[in-house]
Amino acid sequence: MHSVTVELGVASTAELVDALSVIATELAGRDVPESAAVCLELTETLAAATDLQESAMAGFIGRVDAAGEQARWGYPSPKAWLRSRLGMRDNRAKDRLALARQRHRLPQVAQRLAAGELSFGYATTIADSVARLDDIDCAQAETLLLEMADAGFSAGKVAAFGSRIRDVIAERDGTEDAPDEDTKRGYAKSWMTTTRSLDGGRYVKGWLNPEDAAIWDGTLAPLAKPAGPDDRRDLGERTAAALSGVLSGGHKATKVTVICDLDTLTGGNAPARLIDGTPIPAEQARRIALSAGVSPLLLGKGNTPLYLGWRERFASPAQRQVLEALYPSCAVRGCEMPGTLCEVDHVHGWALGRSPTDIDQLTLVCGWHNRFKHSRPDQIQISKDRDGRYVYRLLPPADARPATPSNGPPGDPTLDRAA
Repeated sequence: MHSVTVELGVASTAELVDALSVIATELAGRDVPESAAVCLELTETLAAATDLQESAMAGFIGRVDAAGEQARWGYPSPKAWLRSRLGMRDNRAKDRLALARQRHRLPQVAQRLAAGELSFGYATTIADSVARLDDIDCAQAETLLLEMADAGFSAGKVAAFGSRIRDVIAERDGTEDAPDEDTKRGYAKSWMTTTRSLDGGRYVKGWLNPEDAAIWDGTLAPLAKPAGPDDRRDLGERTAAALSGVLSGGHKATKVTVICDLDTLTGGNAPARLIDGTPIPAEQARRIALSAGVSPLLLGKGNTPLYLGWRERFASPAQRQVLEALYPSCAVRGCEMPGTLCEVDHVHGWALGRSPTDIDQLTLVCGWHNRFKHSRPDQIQISKDRDGRYVYRLLPPADARPATPSNGPPGDPTLDRAA
C-alpha cells in the first residue's frame, strides 16, 4: 500500500499529478465492492472526477500543441503523440485535441467543465461542433448547445444537433442548401460527383470501393510524395496536383501491388491482400490482374536486381515494390503513415558509406521521420523484428533522459533487441 500527503493549497501542479497517479494506482488494485448499488454510486462519482482531470489535461495538451513540443520527441503532430505515446485510439485523440484547441473560444464550456458542472462528453461534442465556425458563430453555437445539455438532451443528441450546426446557422441566415443525398448510396459501387464553384473551380466528393481504391493508391500515391525538402504542400495539395497530372496525360502507368498465391490467380479461393494489409477477395484480385497485368515479386535474390551496392544512390522500382510489400507503414514504431507514401531510407546512411543500396539495408520511413532521423540520430534506436524488418524506436530528447549508462547510441548492439 502506498501513502501520499499533499497540502493542496501549496502543492505544485507536478506534485498534484504525482499524488493523483499514486491514488489511481492504489484504486486500480482494489477489489470491486460486492454491492451493485455502491458500485453505481462510485462509478458516477469517479466519472465526475475523471471529467475534472480531463479539464486539466486539455490545458496540458493545449500547451504542448501550441509550443510544438511533441516534435522534439519525434512525433510529427500532437495527434500522433497522443496515439503513439499514450495509446489513444483515433477518436479519443481527436476529442482531446479538439477540446484543447477550442477551449479558449468556449469560455462557458471551459469554466463549467473545470467546475464539475459539465461532462467531458458534452464538452468535446461542443468543441468538435465549433471547430470550423468563425468566432461569432462559435459563441452562438456554444450557447445553443449548452442550452440543449442543460435541457437534459443526451450527449448523443447534442452531437447530432452539433453536426448540423452549420445548417442551423444557415437556416438563420437564409443560406441553407438542399439536403445531401450522397449518404444514401451503397458501398459496393464507386461514385463521384463534382460541383462547379462561382470562381470556376470544382468541389469533388465521392466514394471508391476497395478495387478502385487500390488503383487510386497505386497511381496517385507515388506521384503525391513531397518534391523535396522545400515542398511545403500538405498531402491534400500534393494529391490534387498528382490527380491533375494524371488527368492531363502526364502519367500513364498504374501500379497496383496485390500480394497473393499463384493458386489464387489460377482460380483458388484464398484471399489476396493489398500492401497496406487490406484483404482482397480472390475474384477481385483476378479482376485487377486482368486489367493491370501480372509480374512476379521476388522477396530475395533472383531475377529482380535487389542488391545494387554503392553504385546506385536511389532504390530501384523493384526494390521499392518489395519494401512496400514488407512495410505496410513507416518503420518508426507507432507511425501509421502508409508505406506507399513513405520514402526509401538507407538504414545506416548511404552518404556515410555504411549502407549500400541493397534490399536488406533499406526500409520505408515517412518524410517527416526521415528528416527527424537525419537531424537527430541520437533519438532513433534501430532494431529488427522476428521477420527481419527494421524497427525504428523513438527515444526522448537528451535533456529528458535519465543519466544512466543504458542510453547508448542508435544501433548500439545492447539496444538492438527484437521487437
